[in-house]
Amino acid sequence: MKKLKVLMFGWEFPPHISGGLGTACLGLTKGLAKNGVEVLFVMPKASGDEDSSVAKIINASEEEMLQNYTFTNEYNEHIQFMEIGSSLRPYLSPEVFASYWEEEQSRKREEQHTSRKHTYNFSGKYGNNLLEEVYRYALVAGTVAGKYDFDIIHAHDWLTYQAGLVAKRISGKPLVVHVHATEYDRGGEYNRNTIVYNIEKEGMQGADHVITVSDWTRNIVIEKYGIDPKKVSTVHNAVDFSDDELDLPPRTLNEKIVTFLGRITLQKGPEYFIEASAKVLKRLPEVHFVMAGNGDKMTPSVRRVAQLKLGGHFHFTGFLRGNDVQRMFRYSDVYVMPSVSEPFGISPLEAMRCGVPTIISKQSGVSEVLQHAIKVDYWDVNALADAIYGVLAYPKLSHSLQKEGLAEVGALKWEHAASELKHIYQTFIH
Repeated sequence: MKKLKVLMFGWEFPPHISGGLGTACLGLTKGLAKNGVEVLFVMPKASGDEDSSVAKIINASEEEMLQNYTFTNEYNEHIQFMEIGSSLRPYLSPEVFASYWEEEQSRKREEQHTSRKHTYNFSGKYGNNLLEEVYRYALVAGTVAGKYDFDIIHAHDWLTYQAGLVAKRISGKPLVVHVHATEYDRGGEYNRNTIVYNIEKEGMQGADHVITVSDWTRNIVIEKYGIDPKKVSTVHNAVDFSDDELDLPPRTLNEKIVTFLGRITLQKGPEYFIEASAKVLKRLPEVHFVMAGNGDKMTPSVRRVAQLKLGGHFHFTGFLRGNDVQRMFRYSDVYVMPSVSEPFGISPLEAMRCGVPTIISKQSGVSEVLQHAIKVDYWDVNALADAIYGVLAYPKLSHSLQKEGLAEVGALKWEHAASELKHIYQTFIH
């Protein structure tokens, strides 16, 4: 019997990742392989050390771009910005580009065709020319779609939606888009970037089906993007236990450590973590707090810590990856994720699998699948401080969260999520 084959577009793939998107892509491809699904995974720039045992990695930097391809009118509007060289990043709050609008709109209004020959050396990062890379990536997608045999197209997040739409147009195959985050999560109601929002909406409207990582995100897709509820399904993320036997040194610290690990951005709620830490230190003066990550709120966070005179008990590590993440969890007594709007949130699962009692915001998708994590409203600093204090001060509570949490996340497997994906694929293929 012929294997079901998926052409999948992503922007990152372990070991080189900048956030949860890459982790989810690896988990899903592993899960799909266990479910008998073959994946052709396209990424902007492959390094050669990706796990090719679970997917065939296609390096977009080695594929020729489509020539003389005509985009839809909607996409032509986006191209005006994509060729500017924007510093827009998917994991940070978008910058405002109003000053470019009139100049670029008038300069390129008449352009209806593109003629990009040969290949393009993608950075594969989230740098200053991100939007141009998104545009060129879509052109490569058209070439790939005409070159390989597959049954269905799967595009992860807004960075690849246009690639998915072009591949669908070239091949005639059904398209599934996977929403890992939305512009509403990153920028809120009044600070969202309209370019990204329009790309997201166009991708969802043009897809045959939309997959969201939580019901929290599904509601946003339906209410904020106007997508038909019948067209949207939730497939929760999971956690990978394949590296749980890491050779890490035992913990040698005596101090209690409370950890925030994630992008230091508005979306992740770092300011609430800082304010809660000040309240905890008044009751438990020997506790230490760690903020691991980078982001546009790093400088304001450092400034606020200094204002509160917490410097002796507050530590900034910068971005951590790989074994360093596991080592940080090994040192932690409590993990906190106070996100303002979190589509899912894989890091609490990773913390819990390391036996770390976890506190999460109610405004997160992961709260839908966890029963043995403490849940608070992100804005309720007093409740957050009380929760941290309770875990640190009462060993029985800490032990219960450790034991029950570890058992709970053990049941959240990527192969189960992949099985749900396969069922969705088969619905549209047949």
